[in-house]
Amino acid sequence: MRIKQEIKLNYEDVLLQPKRSTLTSRADVKMTRTFNFINSGKQLEFCPIFASNMDGVGTFSMAKVLQDYKMMTVITKSTNIDTWRKAVGTGVRLQSVSVCTGTNIMWDPDAPDYKTMQEVLTSFPDVKFITIDVANAYHQNFVDFVKRIRDEYPDKIVIAGNVVSPEMTEELIINGADVVKIGIGPGSVCTTRTMAGVGIPQFSAIVECSDAANGVDGHIMADGGCVHPGDIAKALGGGAHMVMIGGMLAGHDESEQEIVDGNIEFYGMSSDRAREVHGKRKDGYRGNEGRLISLPYRGPVKETVEDILGGVRSSATYIGARRLKDMPKCATFVKTHNAQNKVYEQYTK
Repeated sequence: MRIKQEIKLNYEDVLLQPKRSTLTSRADVKMTRTFNFINSGKQLEFCPIFASNMDGVGTFSMAKVLQDYKMMTVITKSTNIDTWRKAVGTGVRLQSVSVCTGTNIMWDPDAPDYKTMQEVLTSFPDVKFITIDVANAYHQNFVDFVKRIRDEYPDKIVIAGNVVSPEMTEELIINGADVVKIGIGPGSVCTTRTMAGVGIPQFSAIVECSDAANGVDGHIMADGGCVHPGDIAKALGGGAHMVMIGGMLAGHDESEQEIVDGNIEFYGMSSDRAREVHGKRKDGYRGNEGRLISLPYRGPVKETVEDILGGVRSSATYIGARRLKDMPKCATFVKTHNAQNKVYEQYTK
């Protein structure tokens, strides 16, 4: 047993320090980045903010809105091939979505998410992203699965995770991932840190893992913990090449969830509710690592998206970053405590 003495930081523990800037307007900030992916050999330009593959977030309705801002959506694992076909016929741009799978195929030959992934990539070769999503990517079988996907789909951009340490970030990139998802337990409806007592505060994890990824020409995606647009800006300034958000986009029309008494259900994908929805058994060795909440209905997601992008633009102008790519080199962070004035928070509508 050992204890690391260095205090790790979350988003609320830091603020970006403003600097003198030559930018005259938020409109001067370029909100897309061009990425060169080392393992797939692909080059792609997009806004590096992703909708998570969570129920109520990773929907085709969400993708159709986000694609207009060149943002990306990871479609839920449970979305079947028929739904994919219908969505493509209604104007979804395949370059703006990722298919998603877990690793169940390694022990279940009938795993539906893997079979759907195969069908999607066969039917729609223009889909450029594969997301391999598990809660714990520290298993050797996960590394082996990343290798398998890379061998089977050498020209696809592979996103894999989740981890929170530099050595596993390097391991996954070396074994075929183009992008590694960073985050264990920071999400709004994730309870891993209380149920399992596992994780690293998200901001510190981003800083450390981005450094590791840069050393092997890979990329990281900060996944979870963003509550405000400023948190996305902090993630990008801290070295995240991309950011994945879930709760910030939940509760809207595009969630494709039933509205009951003015509320929409939102839950973690390792929760008992997720297992119930998807007909999965809660085996005797599994705990409930997600919460079920009821969110007030928030209307169309377009206004929320524009608020998010506006916040990130504003942050970039404060620190003099003309491009999102420039944010890490322009960023100076200040450690803080109780930095927000919440006196009227209870009255906010």
